[in-house]
Amino acid sequence: MAKVGLVSLGCDKNLINGEQMLWRLMSAGHEIVEMPEMAEVVLVNTCAFIEPAREESVENIHEIIAAMVKNRIDGIGGNVEHIIVTGCMAERYRDEILEEIPEVDAVVGCGSYDEIEDVVERVLAGERVSEFGDINAPMTETPRFITGESFTAYLKIAEGCSNNCAYCVIPKLRGKYRSREPERVLEEAEALAQMGAKEIILVAQDLTMYGRDLCGRSMLPELIDRICEIEEVKWLRLLYLYPEGVTDELIQCIKRNPKVLRCLDIPIQHINSGILKKMRRRTDGDEIRALFRKLREELEGVVLRTSIIIGLPGEGEEEFAELCDFLREYRPERAGFFAFSPEDGTPAADMDYPDEDIVSRRMEAAEMIRDEIVEEYNESLVGKVVDVLCEGADPIIKLAYGRTYADAPEIDGKVFFPPRGSAKPGDIRQVLINEVIDGDLFGKML
Repeated sequence: MAKVGLVSLGCDKNLINGEQMLWRLMSAGHEIVEMPEMAEVVLVNTCAFIEPAREESVENIHEIIAAMVKNRIDGIGGNVEHIIVTGCMAERYRDEILEEIPEVDAVVGCGSYDEIEDVVERVLAGERVSEFGDINAPMTETPRFITGESFTAYLKIAEGCSNNCAYCVIPKLRGKYRSREPERVLEEAEALAQMGAKEIILVAQDLTMYGRDLCGRSMLPELIDRICEIEEVKWLRLLYLYPEGVTDELIQCIKRNPKVLRCLDIPIQHINSGILKKMRRRTDGDEIRALFRKLREELEGVVLRTSIIIGLPGEGEEEFAELCDFLREYRPERAGFFAFSPEDGTPAADMDYPDEDIVSRRMEAAEMIRDEIVEEYNESLVGKVVDVLCEGADPIIKLAYGRTYADAPEIDGKVFFPPRGSAKPGDIRQVLINEVIDGDLFGKML
């Protein structure tokens, strides 16, 4: 048996896959260690969505290699003996990884997570392994070795994607959209709640597609209703809702369930109808605008999060100006901008798109607008009382900190406040906001 560590990169869905592999290895008798550099076998669960993600994955692989080399030279710095690369980059570059990084002992694709026990055994026996199963195979129900805080838990309700946007490689790496059976999702939600989860975050490539492959319609509203019946769950966060799937039925479901956080992540990618059509998106600009207006009208205090790609094929100065006008008028409080990455094998890679200097300039302009919106939103909270999910305390500034409903884990700002009473990580407390400093909120707990 070996000590096994995990380096998980990329999205929350990837982290869940990593935790499932750890559970399988633990069940097989291996010891799971928190610090990867102290493990004998390290799983590097990679991302390959866009170029920066691939660069991060390669960088992390070489950091583990450095720990392994140091250990072999002087016997200190860790116990690393074997490196196994899993996940999306392994799926996409299976041959190149083994050829170009000889220190890697195995590559495991997205269709072979369930084979990880066998892969580790073969690696420990001295074999170099390449394991790639069917990425469209039905999902298996595998428990997880939870690695994060117990009071916040991600819950994946589907795997893969069938939207086939022109710029996206995910369907080729993760396979078609496959929903989990509702009862299995609910069982996991109950288990997470019993382990202390106050906040459950539903994740899938597109939450609104949930159930369509099972019964021909979205089952998301009824799934939300049933999860909200779990007493221990206080917050239910939704990541990610494609705009065409945000129906009146879903909006009414959110309205009747106060546990569903009024912070909705709706990736629009752009606002120009011509670009959206070229990218095979299923909504045009006018439909997106109408949806944002409806959400503002129907859901009091709603915070809108979105992701936008700058430099998509077809984006000229006029199209970019339309995007900036949209941001100024509709003011999404949380917006992430990504430079277009031409991915091999996607239709968009063969289209004409702006050069890097133009994209860089546009990114800066869009981020300036975004920062103004965030500052305005934060200032609007001064003098108000907000619910805060306590996460911990900063020993340097001697303040406790947490998040509001508008703040996703490890993405947005924090709320800092003097510790008081029995507040502990996982508690939800009321905090009076007094000021904003560098994008974070400061106040006092009531």
